[in-house]
Amino acid sequence: MSNDISTSSSYLDSITWQDTQVATADEESDALTQEDFFSLLTQQLSYQDPSNPADNDQMIAQMTNFTMAQGITDLNTNFESLASSMTSNSALQASTLVGKQALLESNSLDLNETGDAKGSAVAEAAVDNLKIKVTDASGQLVKTIDMGSQPAGAVRFTWDGTNEDGERLPEGEYTVSAEGSTDGEFSSLPIATFKNIESVNINGSSGIIINTKEGAVRLTDVAEIA
Repeated sequence: MSNDISTSSSYLDSITWQDTQVATADEESDALTQEDFFSLLTQQLSYQDPSNPADNDQMIAQMTNFTMAQGITDLNTNFESLASSMTSNSALQASTLVGKQALLESNSLDLNETGDAKGSAVAEAAVDNLKIKVTDASGQLVKTIDMGSQPAGAVRFTWDGTNEDGERLPEGEYTVSAEGSTDGEFSSLPIATFKNIESVNINGSSGIIINTKEGAVRLTDVAEIA
């Protein structure tokens, strides 16, 4: 009768010597850590001349300089983390702008099927006989809105989408202009109208960029969001 001894026993494997795995750092940093600094400082003290010991002021200055350098490094790290957090927060806030309307400098007026078209005329000084004129794609004047006398600043106007006969005009893009009298002289006024925000971008140097059918503008150039 013979007995076979299996060398593949899990128990035997558990009691045999295992190969030692030495953990190695994936990347060695060349940065001088606080531990390295104090090691160098200890070596410096151990090799100093007993008859001419190191000056306490110099030692304190070295420690202060290292502490300041370490503090600046930590501060830069915190600023990078803060900048990343602010960028993420800006992207989240910018996403809520999609679908809203931005008041931009433009003389085109978008008329929806049922809603009104709104905008602002910008008067640098008090103006009299202010009139808002709306023309269609063919250049025909379809509506004149009499705003009367207005103080300096942005003068909001609303067009209900009807012509002079009160008939509702088809939706689409119309052209709007404003003119009024200042000190007895008639002149044109700048116009700003509301545009639908189709998308937004986050640009590191320019901040938040909003995109409309007329192009892209910086959020800082938008007078109003509605």
